[in-house]
Amino acid sequence: MSNYRRARIDGGIYFFTVGTGGRREILTLPESRKALRNAIEDTRKLMPFTVEAWVLLPEHLHCIWSLPEDDGDFSKRWGMVKAGFSKQVRGLLEQGGQLTVSRKRHRETSLWQRRFWEHVIRDETDFRRHVDYIHYNPVKHGLVGHVRDWPYSTFHRYVAKGIYPENWGGDEAKGFDQDFDE
Repeated sequence: MSNYRRARIDGGIYFFTVGTGGRREILTLPESRKALRNAIEDTRKLMPFTVEAWVLLPEHLHCIWSLPEDDGDFSKRWGMVKAGFSKQVRGLLEQGGQLTVSRKRHRETSLWQRRFWEHVIRDETDFRRHVDYIHYNPVKHGLVGHVRDWPYSTFHRYVAKGIYPENWGGDEAKGFDQDFDE
């Protein structure tokens, strides 16, 4: 069994990539969006965190969370979010195949990939680069031609705050490419 080590820093800011099991395109369905929103709200009540940036794509999501000063346990939070989501959509979304013995033993569904990818945000430049990456991701994946056209993103919140112009990530961003692993 692999021994994964994660960088855990109390009060840290983290970038995450979380995918669905089998890369199933379920996350932008209305029932999925509602269940994910509820699961996040329920988790935040028990274990607070701030969502700094977010994008929801059909089969994966990217986000940045800030954790409280005395807490660095993002793994437990993601476990709660995934479990809460799975309970809410059970019966609404077909699992798409048999559960493996390992998934049954760990009481997991096949809705989510077992693991997720995280990156500790190091400084303000790193934060801005990751926020840009998050918001540009729907264009990168060919889902829209302009960032403003993707509804499942905090980009619109950033525009309202005057951080981005509304046309950011449009035609003038051709060639925009950053080397981030998904």
